[in-house]
Amino acid sequence: MQKFNRIKQKKQNISFDVSKKVPDNAAGNMTGQKLQQIYKLLFERFGPQHWWPGETADEIIIGAILTQNTNWQNVEKAILNLKKASLISLEKLYSIEQEQLAQLIRPAGYYNIKAKRLKSLLKWLFEQHNGLLKEIETIKTEALREELLQINGVGRETADSILLYAFQRPVFVVDAYTYRIATRHQLIERECDYEGLRSLFEDNLQSDVKFFNEYHALLVRVGKEFCKPQARCSGCPLEKLPHQLETD
Repeated sequence: MQKFNRIKQKKQNISFDVSKKVPDNAAGNMTGQKLQQIYKLLFERFGPQHWWPGETADEIIIGAILTQNTNWQNVEKAILNLKKASLISLEKLYSIEQEQLAQLIRPAGYYNIKAKRLKSLLKWLFEQHNGLLKEIETIKTEALREELLQINGVGRETADSILLYAFQRPVFVVDAYTYRIATRHQLIERECDYEGLRSLFEDNLQSDVKFFNEYHALLVRVGKEFCKPQARCSGCPLEKLPHQLETD
């Protein structure tokens, strides 16, 4: 299984009535209730996460490519380089040479590959949609997802991150943290793939952009602090829920 690899929200007190986040037709749905419970415990412990750390849709889209196979601290350094060069816009990046772009994003690692991937995304945007994000607003989510997945270097997690955070579409982003938590809490089988894991959340929770945003961020938080490859269950907000660690 492929390794499952943030518009900066205004810092405000975000809270959700979790009881309303399970679909009406899922009354008695044990999976939906368990997902609710996990969210409630995480939100009570960690509070709002204020994801994605990007100020514009352009910056979020750029960041979604740069964050592949690296940590966010490295992405921030690359984005700072683009800002210092006054190039933190899709239009400006489209107009510069790939080699110049690669040098600017060098701190993000794999900079030649990522420059090529960014250029592929920009080619799609400008050649198929006139370089206008506004034009994309009229495309239905699944159709837009399919277009993004046709771009070289845009995988499912990257596409879903762009859909949720840049285009405000109700798509649940899953990653290695989500997979690890879901398997240990017996929500999925270990053989579950990306689409199956995404469906787990989308089919059992109310479709809501802010809720999906916050839930994903909370899963990342608990995955980084507690549900690591070497689990640290003591003190975890999900410690009291039934769970099982890997034995092999």
